[in-house]
Amino acid sequence: MSTKSRRRPLASPSISDDASSQSSKVNSTPTGPRKSLFTSSLTSLTFLIALQLFSRFFTSVLNSALLRLASPKAFGTAAIQFELVLSTILVVSREGVRNAILRTDSKEKKDEGCVTGWVGREDEDRYVKQLNLTFLPILLGVPLSLLTSFVYLSTASSEVRAQPHLSLAVGIYAVAALVELAGEPMHNRAMIELKTDVRVRAEGLGITAKSLATLAILYFDAWRGQDDLALIAFALGQLAYAGTVWVKPKARASNAGKEGYFDKGLLNLSATMTAQSVIKHVLTEGDKLMLTFFSPLQDQGGYAVAANYGSLLARIIFQPLEETLRLYFSKLLTSPSGSSLSTASTALTSLLLTQTSFSLLFVLFGSSYLPFVLPLVLPPKYAATSAGSILGAWVYLIPWLSLNGSLEAFLSSAAGAGEVRRQSKWMFAFSVIYISTAVFLYRLGWGDVSLIYANCVSLAARAAYCLAFSKRFFSSFPTAASENATATQNVGTTEKTQPTAQGGEFRLANGLPRLPFLIAVSASAVIIQLSSKRFNVASAVAKGGKYVLFQRDVLTHVVVGGALGVGCLAVWWVSSGKSVLETVRSQRGGRVKAD
Repeated sequence: MSTKSRRRPLASPSISDDASSQSSKVNSTPTGPRKSLFTSSLTSLTFLIALQLFSRFFTSVLNSALLRLASPKAFGTAAIQFELVLSTILVVSREGVRNAILRTDSKEKKDEGCVTGWVGREDEDRYVKQLNLTFLPILLGVPLSLLTSFVYLSTASSEVRAQPHLSLAVGIYAVAALVELAGEPMHNRAMIELKTDVRVRAEGLGITAKSLATLAILYFDAWRGQDDLALIAFALGQLAYAGTVWVKPKARASNAGKEGYFDKGLLNLSATMTAQSVIKHVLTEGDKLMLTFFSPLQDQGGYAVAANYGSLLARIIFQPLEETLRLYFSKLLTSPSGSSLSTASTALTSLLLTQTSFSLLFVLFGSSYLPFVLPLVLPPKYAATSAGSILGAWVYLIPWLSLNGSLEAFLSSAAGAGEVRRQSKWMFAFSVIYISTAVFLYRLGWGDVSLIYANCVSLAARAAYCLAFSKRFFSSFPTAASENATATQNVGTTEKTQPTAQGGEFRLANGLPRLPFLIAVSASAVIIQLSSKRFNVASAVAKGGKYVLFQRDVLTHVVVGGALGVGCLAVWWVSSGKSVLETVRSQRGGRVKAD
């Protein structure tokens, strides 16, 4: 048998209308690599969470100083509008390539294949062409940074243009984006090889450099007494970050020959995912887009402060989890087998079970006790902005961010180019839902909080689409019973059997909270309301005061909530937690029990 014919496929499967094409993709996968993959994914998650904790610490220190050194207008311009410019350049340039390149096998697996005779020179060329894709973001970034900067400066309001050094600051942000894109080959190579520690070290140093540079310039500006370098401080801080994380990639010479410089399959998938990332970017940054055009700079600053606090949990936990899931599912489903499908299904349902359960707890206790914490975290100058009401709305947004992030991570890992294009069309519909909901709530007089609730509606629709995809994906693979029926027909028997549920089947009910936990949460909600009336905490909040949390009646109410929270966690552990832990242990050990 030729080396070419024995080559293992690199691209993950797409949903096909032809069931036979799916069955041909199903093969046996040893448990050893999956065990290594799960352990590597947990290690990556640990590194990424540590990075986010580190970055959030420095960001919190930075923001505490910034809120006192920078005006709400300058802070709103940098945190909302400049970040929108930066994220537009970065997302459109690199997200499609990042998602597609995860489906590449690591170099270690290639070398192992060469030893055992599984891969040959053509596979080495293909691997090089796949890595060549990592240089595309910088090529796309150059014209995109020029276009984005020009459009922003041309459409900026007169209030924004009146700020000192605006054009220079935007130019520095564009340069910082290009410098950061120059490090994409290093970033993608590290992710392919599951070397998350390389990225963590680079980004950790970058965050430190950004914090120190921004603070140093702001303090210098305050010492001068001119107060005209605020935008420059933010811009140079971003440039310091980009310069620190940039690592000159060591390009490998390609021997691809006549077949081209890039792997065509991954190139097409990258193009499809890039087009989708534009739509997702509009949805993700839709609030910033609407604020830029419709909200005063003063309120933009308040919104930015609230978003920074509100997104702490999303950035520390959900973002690393989403990246790890995308990496884990991409590698797991590269060559899908019955065992890997069962592993993926069990992992996804266990994840949904945990997220939906803790989302209920977060909404219940967050909405009940956040008003006592707000006076402690919001600076007095932001009390007159929309920051307080926006933080209250974030309590309802965070669960949807969690659920949608995990589900979209699975979709981007398992979907083929056709499914990605289909999702992109639906993304347009989701953007219409978001905009129409936001405009409707604005007209009702809800203010900037309308953006948060519109985001909840949009994320719920996106999560529903991803759930439908997950169901279609797992059901597209033949079950064991259907394969037995096919084998029976091949020996001349016309009797057919109906497929039975296997480990790879996706059951949404397995990902929903159990009844005992729902009863505990409902009872806790009633008790919290009774406690609030008993201790008259609404009156204490209305009177205000920075230290309302430490009043006797309020503290008693908080203790009641703490006891209820512990009780709910105990019920969850008995009803669901033990099974989730068993799933984690079984996957770490290379075996998964079917439901």
